[in-house]
Amino acid sequence: MIDVATALDSLHNGYSSTIVHCDLKPGNALLDEDMTGHVGDFDISKLLSGGDGMAQTKTLATIGYIAPEYGSEGKVSISCDVSSFGILMMGTFSRKSSTDDMFSEELKIVD
Repeated sequence: MIDVATALDSLHNGYSSTIVHCDLKPGNALLDEDMTGHVGDFDISKLLSGGDGMAQTKTLATIGYIAPEYGSEGKVSISCDVSSFGILMMGTFSRKSSTDDMFSEELKIVD
């Protein structure tokens, strides 16, 4: 998971324009033969070049891993990836999917 966090940091801070993955989920956090983590599938990623570090889009990501502001309003920022990473970490440690029945009603992680 540290490798995935490092990859996200590189996307967010390593280039002149910020890259937001927009669809971080278990299927896009990949391990190689040395168990090094990588981030894949950049189909819906966004390049943020504006000064406010945010963009508006109608592209949707995976239910259960999408940040609330992205899902409800289409607002894309690095916070979206941070939120998805947190949900990914929760799933890693709890061994539950973010759409598992245990997260219904009051225990919902995201709306």
